[in-house]
Amino acid sequence: MLLFLLALVLADTGRPSAGAAEPLPADLGTRAQGIDWPDFLGPRRDSRSPETGLAAVAAEATGGKPLRVVWQCDLGESYCAPTVSRGRLFHFDRHGDLHRLTCRNSETGAELWTYELPASFTDMLGYNNGPRATPVVDGERVYVMSPEGLLACVRAVDGKEIWRVDTLQQFGVVKNFFGVGSTPIVWGDLLIANIGGSPPGSKPDVYSAQGKVDGNGSGFVAFDKMTGQVRWQATDELASYASPVIADVAGKTRCFDLARGGLVVFDPATGKVDFQFPWRASKLESVNASSPVVVDDQVFISEAYGPGAALLRVKPDGGQEVVWQDEARSRQRAMELHWNTAIHDAGHLYGSSGQHGGNAELRCIELATGKVTWQEPRLSRSSLLLVDGHFVCLSEDGSLRLLRATPEKYDQVAEITPKDAEGQPLLEYPAWAAPVLSRGLLYVRGANRLVCLELIPAP
Repeated sequence: MLLFLLALVLADTGRPSAGAAEPLPADLGTRAQGIDWPDFLGPRRDSRSPETGLAAVAAEATGGKPLRVVWQCDLGESYCAPTVSRGRLFHFDRHGDLHRLTCRNSETGAELWTYELPASFTDMLGYNNGPRATPVVDGERVYVMSPEGLLACVRAVDGKEIWRVDTLQQFGVVKNFFGVGSTPIVWGDLLIANIGGSPPGSKPDVYSAQGKVDGNGSGFVAFDKMTGQVRWQATDELASYASPVIADVAGKTRCFDLARGGLVVFDPATGKVDFQFPWRASKLESVNASSPVVVDDQVFISEAYGPGAALLRVKPDGGQEVVWQDEARSRQRAMELHWNTAIHDAGHLYGSSGQHGGNAELRCIELATGKVTWQEPRLSRSSLLLVDGHFVCLSEDGSLRLLRATPEKYDQVAEITPKDAEGQPLLEYPAWAAPVLSRGLLYVRGANRLVCLELIPAP
């Protein structure tokens, strides 16, 4: 029975089995309906939830009824969202000279254990100095990546360290503007990360190198997820802040990542590259931070510093063709995603377009053409989560809204910003982490607080 259930989970995530079924930690949760959220942007890394039961809640929210605050806790410095697996919630934050992975009961917020790594990172542009990469849960293991490039694997039940790799030291990574921020991905018995190392003697950071940084063949590195040993490494690409996604396209399983220089598509089993598609602004102070969106045999990419967006079709022979792309000489862009990832639904893409909060607007575009069907300003930069025909929209100022997912118009159902007893918002700027939904509970974080809300009541 356990093997059958494991097969179902692997089929749902699109990842192959590493062999015999592994023992799973005891499930601490009591809410039977819904799914776990063990990875960045959910099980499929697409910010889409299959949970249902939102209709009644939406009706009540329209009438002004607030969502119930289940629990909340203070946080350290960080930009990353939590993950949830088997009744445990994991969040990764900086406290002084330590990065701390904290495990809590996902339904009560009770602290279960902590695991710490040394912290010395200083953001080159003055943003906070905490982690950027989301914890990844894989059965009985949790993986974290610090902004200094410390990659660690610990036990989910007690936080005991299994292995640790200093990727900056091992691969010679030249420090980027905001440190390390791409979340690694588990595939079979591998943990694949966008490392982007450089040869010995390279400049210490991107500024001293004036942006001219060479690669050393460690653009992507696959580690044995059990031991941390390197299984393969490939490309001279450098690291970005986008996170890889894995999908079956044109009859093959492929990994897609918008690295620093553009899109790279490769075989996750071997690292063999199918194709690379350059996509980066020419200015030094620019980054790629939005993950690719794969729909059937097409892949959508976007950034906010120059080129904008493009849609490519992946050919069965491993090549690609451009379906459409924003014109280089035009000021009009279909979508300019900064750090949020677009969500696909019924032939349309939804996302927050714009580099800065003042000019950002929520947009819906037609996937096939890039045509903008509607745009809503004044929401600042926002992150979305799609569930039961609705979007949960978290703006960077901490405002939380419930929207209907419709390509015809912006349709706000209600504002559901969590507030304290005095009516003050619980979330403060910058609320840059994407919302998380697991078994009816919605987890949202601001600058220094994590709030758990009951979005879908348990039956």
